[in-house]
Amino acid sequence: MSSQEIKNIRDFLAASPDTDKMTLEERRAYFNDLYQQFPTPEDVTIESIVANGVRAEWVKAPGARDERVILYLHGGGYIAGSPTSHRHLVAELSRASLSAALSVDYRLAPEHPFPAAVTDAVSAYRWLMNQGTQPERIVIAGDSAGGGLTVATMVSLRDQGIALPAGGACISPWTDLTITAESYKTKAAADPMINRDQLSMMASAYLGGADPRTPLASPLFADLRDLPPLLIQVGSDEVLIDDALRLAERASQAGVDTTLEVWDEMIHVWHFFHPMLKEARDAIEHAAQFVRANAR
Repeated sequence: MSSQEIKNIRDFLAASPDTDKMTLEERRAYFNDLYQQFPTPEDVTIESIVANGVRAEWVKAPGARDERVILYLHGGGYIAGSPTSHRHLVAELSRASLSAALSVDYRLAPEHPFPAAVTDAVSAYRWLMNQGTQPERIVIAGDSAGGGLTVATMVSLRDQGIALPAGGACISPWTDLTITAESYKTKAAADPMINRDQLSMMASAYLGGADPRTPLASPLFADLRDLPPLLIQVGSDEVLIDDALRLAERASQAGVDTTLEVWDEMIHVWHFFHPMLKEARDAIEHAAQFVRANAR
C-alpha cells in the first residue's frame, strides 16, 4: 500500500477550492482544469469526431488496435466533465489494453436532463457498429456517473434489441440516484472527493423531475439479466461504495458474470491520479486485462 502517495493526493485535494461555492460554469471549468494538470502523453493521438450527432474523440496510444474499442463515458455527476477532463485516464486505458478508445462528450444536465446522456451513449455505440466495429470487440467503460451510465447504456441496448458489447467496466459507479445508501454516512469523513449534498444537487439536475428509481437513471433498479460480463472497481473510502457493492450483488443475482474489486484505502476514481499513485496504475491494468480478456 502506497500510504504516502494516497496521503499526498488527499493533501492535494484538501488544498483545492471548494466546488460547493462555485457556479455551474465555474465547476465545469474547474473540473476540466483540475485534471489537465496531468497532461496527455505526447505519443497518444487525439482526433475529434461527431458520431451520429454526438461529439466524441478518438484516443489512441501506440500499439492500440483499431478493431478493439473502449467506448468511454466520463464522470462528473452528469453536470460536468468531458473527454478533455478525462483524457489522461482514457489514454492510459488505451495504452494498457492496446485498444482504441472513443471518449463520448455526451450532453450535460441541467440543460439536457435524463435521458439525454443515455441517448447519446447509445447513439455513439450504434455509430461504432455502423463503422464496422463488431459488438464483441467493444467494451463500454466509465467512471462515477459514467460508471452508472455504462450499465444504463447496456440495459438500453438490450431492451432495444441491439447487439450487446463484450463487457462493461465500471469505475466507482454511481448507480442509485435516490441518495439513500448507508455509506453516505459511514464514509462521509473518509471521502475527500464527493459528498451527499453534492450528489443530491447533481441528481436533481440530471433527473429533471423524473423518478430517481427510473432504471435507466438509476441502473441499480434495472433488470440486469442477460448483460455481458461486468467489472466493478471501487475504493474502500468512497461514499459510493454501497452503490458498487449493491450493483455487484444485483448483477450476480441476475446471472451476470460479475467481478468486484474493492481497493483498500482508495478514494473516488483514484485512477485519475495514475501519474502519482501505484494503485491507480494497478487498477487501470486490471481494467485493461478485463478489456483484453473479453474483447479478444
